[in-house]
Amino acid sequence: MLDFDAGAGQTLCSGVTRRHFVRAGALSVLGLSLPELLRIEAAQAADKVAARAKAKSVLLIYLGGGITHHDSLDPKPDAPQEIRGKYGVIPTGIAGVRFSAKMPQLAKCTDLFALCRGQVTGSDHHETAAQWMLTGNYGVMQGGDYPSIGSIVSHEVAPANTLPPYIAIPRNHSFTWELGKAAWLGERFESFKAGDPADGNWKVPNLSLLAGVPEQRLSRRQSMLKVIDNLAKRVEGSDQLASMDAFYQRAAQMLLSSEARNAFDLGKETDKTQEAYGKTDRWGKQALLSRRLIEAGVRFVMLSYSAWDHHANIFGACDTMLPGFDRAVAALLRDMQDRGLLKETLVAMYGDFGRTSKINKDNGRDHWGNAGVMLFAGAGVRGGQVIGTTDERGEYVTDRPIRPPEVAATIYHALGIDHEKQLVTPQGRPIALLPECEHIKELWT
Repeated sequence: MLDFDAGAGQTLCSGVTRRHFVRAGALSVLGLSLPELLRIEAAQAADKVAARAKAKSVLLIYLGGGITHHDSLDPKPDAPQEIRGKYGVIPTGIAGVRFSAKMPQLAKCTDLFALCRGQVTGSDHHETAAQWMLTGNYGVMQGGDYPSIGSIVSHEVAPANTLPPYIAIPRNHSFTWELGKAAWLGERFESFKAGDPADGNWKVPNLSLLAGVPEQRLSRRQSMLKVIDNLAKRVEGSDQLASMDAFYQRAAQMLLSSEARNAFDLGKETDKTQEAYGKTDRWGKQALLSRRLIEAGVRFVMLSYSAWDHHANIFGACDTMLPGFDRAVAALLRDMQDRGLLKETLVAMYGDFGRTSKINKDNGRDHWGNAGVMLFAGAGVRGGQVIGTTDERGEYVTDRPIRPPEVAATIYHALGIDHEKQLVTPQGRPIALLPECEHIKELWT
């Protein structure tokens, strides 16, 4: 393989780098055009990332609003009633570790994941905490001032096929405003919003015919789809679209790609599989779609389940939400294990923060950035372990706190991305991917 990256950082007194001379030499000696050389360099960079990678893809299950750790994966059965809540506890596959009685399916498959009980976001404010957890960087402003982890992955890891490298189900996380965006990386690295497969009239944006097409034109469009499918067989994988802007090229490839349309088709799943996830459950359908997209080669899927902000009547809400959540996540992990997808996919699950230990006057729990739970699976992660502990009230982490930069570094590490590298903004400003930190090494030891 050609390697043109010779002393890239060394600049001559004229201001021209050695890379410029190497490029010029390659162009003249090998007869390459500049676009051809840039494609070779991009392929080399992708190869270097792939060589370091433990995973080909990442599935982030984002629990926006902040799930109650006391009533799910870090219960405190010996605490006073106003802290432990109404649910009992059940044993898990890890000796001495107990989950809420509302989590029976995850309790049975602890061998598939590592549980972190040491999340420390450091903020009780939704937008701030979510932006930190979705970027790995501290700082927040409307619209986001750092690119999201998914956008960085889209920037750093080459797409596997014609599918977008970064897909959000149903869309990016939002509260007062949309969070976890591409920021200064630009729209090219923004997520593709899949929408909600549980909606009765769900159609994937840009992959369906426009609504309101007159009947006399519908047949012509159906005929055109057949032509497009035939054209796709000739276009997919060719260089005919290479000169187009990357954003529009990706959109064109999706329109011409039967593999893109197939990836979003839940009807191709058996009734047995759909029932395992929860055939009539919104969360189950979204989880199943996320598995199909990972299986189809999407690099980064963010499954956003943002309904955990229970300041009042928390047990009424959890009675409804936790069973479906437990079933779908356990089914997802088992299904991915059975299909061999966990070997090459990092699954991460976390939210803004945890909830307060003491149940408030409205029978709810409030924001709490000092403790929370996270789950990691796949990509060689050693399952059957718990990393970190909280005190007897579930208020503070007493062993192995894990903060937002470490979470992002862990995702980058799994994909072979150097989290210490710098990117350059459109204004020419070098920006480090993350502040100084390390990934969660215990996951792999």
